[in-house]
Amino acid sequence: MTLFRRGLWLMSALLIALTALLAVYVWRAFPVRDGHAQLPGLSQAVVVERDPADVTHIRAHSALDAWRSLGYVHAQERGWQLAFNRRLMHGTLSEVLGPATLDTDKLLRTLGIARAAARQLAQLPPDVQAALQAYSDGINAFHRHSPQALPPEFHLLRDRPGAGDGTAWSPADSVGWSLMLALDLGGNWGNEFARLSAAEVLDHQRLWQLFPPYPGEAPAAKADLPALYRALGVYKAPPPQPIATESGASQPVGTGVKGHFDAIFGRRMADWAKNWADSAGFNEGKGSNNWVVAGTHTASGRPLLANDPHLGLSAPAIWYFARLQAPATDATPALNVVGATLPGLPFVVLGRTEKVAWGFTNTAPDVQDLYLEQINPANLGQYRVPGAGAEPVWQNFATRTETIRVKGQPDVSLVVRGTRHGPVLSDVQPSHGALIDTRRFVLALRWAALDDDNRTVVAGMRTNHAQSVTDLLAANADYHSPMQNLVAADTSGAVLYKAIGKVPLRRTDSDIRGVAPSPGWDTRHDWAGWLPYADTPQVLPQAMGQGAQACGANDPPWTPAAPDPSAVQGAGWLATANQRITPPGYPHFLGQDWTVPYRQQRIATLLDASNRHDLASMARIQNDTVSLATQALLPVLRSASSSHRLAPAAQQDLKNFDADMRADSAAALIFAVWADELTRGLLAPRLGDERFKALYGKRHFRAAVEGILARDDAYWCAPLSCSGQAGVALSRALDRLSALHGDQVAQWRWGDAHPAHSSHRPFGNVPALAPWFDLQVPSGGDIFSVNVGQYWANDPSEPFASRHAASLRALYDLDNLENSRFSYQSGQSGLVFSPRYRDMQTEWATGAYRPLQLQPATIRHRLVLQP
Repeated sequence: MTLFRRGLWLMSALLIALTALLAVYVWRAFPVRDGHAQLPGLSQAVVVERDPADVTHIRAHSALDAWRSLGYVHAQERGWQLAFNRRLMHGTLSEVLGPATLDTDKLLRTLGIARAAARQLAQLPPDVQAALQAYSDGINAFHRHSPQALPPEFHLLRDRPGAGDGTAWSPADSVGWSLMLALDLGGNWGNEFARLSAAEVLDHQRLWQLFPPYPGEAPAAKADLPALYRALGVYKAPPPQPIATESGASQPVGTGVKGHFDAIFGRRMADWAKNWADSAGFNEGKGSNNWVVAGTHTASGRPLLANDPHLGLSAPAIWYFARLQAPATDATPALNVVGATLPGLPFVVLGRTEKVAWGFTNTAPDVQDLYLEQINPANLGQYRVPGAGAEPVWQNFATRTETIRVKGQPDVSLVVRGTRHGPVLSDVQPSHGALIDTRRFVLALRWAALDDDNRTVVAGMRTNHAQSVTDLLAANADYHSPMQNLVAADTSGAVLYKAIGKVPLRRTDSDIRGVAPSPGWDTRHDWAGWLPYADTPQVLPQAMGQGAQACGANDPPWTPAAPDPSAVQGAGWLATANQRITPPGYPHFLGQDWTVPYRQQRIATLLDASNRHDLASMARIQNDTVSLATQALLPVLRSASSSHRLAPAAQQDLKNFDADMRADSAAALIFAVWADELTRGLLAPRLGDERFKALYGKRHFRAAVEGILARDDAYWCAPLSCSGQAGVALSRALDRLSALHGDQVAQWRWGDAHPAHSSHRPFGNVPALAPWFDLQVPSGGDIFSVNVGQYWANDPSEPFASRHAASLRALYDLDNLENSRFSYQSGQSGLVFSPRYRDMQTEWATGAYRPLQLQPATIRHRLVLQP
């Protein structure tokens, strides 16, 4: 008994000791927010304050010291986020995560993000290079000198900042991270490949029914794509029998607890890596809202501006809110700006200064083209290039070898091939190799963002000094990628719209126009230059902002679906929501993959509903969950006939449904699941299950479904009628819903199936850790509502979880910019132990905001950084 008591005492003592050690570690991991700390390299002391909204205010005696201090703060608060993102863009995740992430590493090495960033950095002005260096020095100094313990991710993965080369961050990494944002928002190569894939089983007419052009437009490609690809012999011969495949990299079967943990983690990470790599090059559903209301239509008589960029939800969030202040010097103008920063970049991306505010939405022009490069059958190291005669002309592939270190396994050697257009993607995209005959063709990518003249970070730095919309227009002349719809307003009352960024011009004799893979040896499909900055769509300010003018006196009138120069005088507002931004008669082709205009139309309706808007009405619009796309299909659902036992109760609930996708709505859930089942029932039989699974999810195909039902299209609806398909889809939907949520229809809730899911990288893929590191909160909306909640309907575990939504919401009052406000879905801290890791999520989900001020009334924390 005595021995038992001693053992119990020892176990208790050990548990107490471990708890104490954990408590000490947690305490040491928290950032120092009060007192003094050392930051070598500063010219003078810098004050870092946190206000009651948890916005970080950095007051320095020079801009260089402000940027250096922001780097320090980002490292304090988001150290793991910086480290993970650096590994992602460098293609070195497999060093710490093992073979599961080889897909992403291979893709990023092939794209050459880090290599392009180094070239672009060398072309930047000296003052911008100095700013990036100061910011990087702040990050590196924190990791060298701060006593703060590393976040738990480093310990659990046995990693450390700067592992490999000893540098936690570099100026080239900042340029590289701007390229990663361009990859996320500026890609459409996935849409081009999707058309190539579907063209294998559909004819020309059906292909454009599956991918209908923007409303009111004809298909951009005049070529019969299925016939072209068949004639070229692009497709791989089908295998004699189905071949079972596993997603992601193969994983050894583990034994014991650790082996089981590693196996699950490996499978989840492999799925994530495959999904990430497959999703690169898609821009459908990736969008944002912004609008400006002129003073003639506001209660104050001065403009109001709103912005909510829609990005993938992550924990911690992609943004970190901060203010930078420094007086003018001989080297730099005065700096006094507050708003959303991106850890990895030294400036406010979205926000305001003392006199001007701005917001972005994704323009989504076509700045990526896939090219079919024909391989020389007599020399597999060569591909076909343009020639003067009928005989093919061949040129050697450019090649380099990349070595990828893999945790627990031998290094992987990757030979990266390139053509005159760019890197060969089909070598590292398994979906490409499964479709095309890679003995005869490869797919190469031409992407504007990789060009050496990309000066996007220059525009970002200059923007932070702007004091008027005219200053913003000039500052963004250097903006390159990804193209954005800039909406701005200043305290004088002026407003501005401008599409900023570089767009390639295409030859008028091209019959594909970049919307699908083009023969790489045919010069008709090469880019023919760049659209001048002065000619991108714009609405320019007039004196005091009491009107606007278009980009040229001879331009035709702009339609309501595009930014309208008369809107400020007439409707009193201007809004973009990723709809087509070119007017009828616009002489330049920018692309065709615009977002269907439902969000913009809903914003227009709500803005037109009042002549005297204020911040409260702006907030109501940002949080609006009515879906016009739901309204379009709701009559079909209401008339659907089903013998399911729950159909009467479901139809009763739908009877008074107003298409408001509220989190507490049962009808919203019924509609979403029915629309999913209907899409599967209409499209999968024609595409085949595997092809449909590969294309669906990141595409909603809602426009295709609407067209099929409007035409009562027997081809797509066979073997049933279209109304019959609607009925059986309802029966399948009710089977799914009853299995998951029970038989009490009145108790079903859209928010239960549609939580906003902010996933941690990488521990959102570890079942035991995800509940701690991930964030979930019930949410409303859908892909088409102003308050967006995009879901991936092909996700096997959470098909309706919102994973792409308003990454922040911001409202700016140009009558008094100190009334401005913001919210986002996590918290400022990246440390999972901290309450500041998640303290904004409920506010964000319920439509609440925090003040965004340059001069807060009180300060909660004050830290002085000493040289």
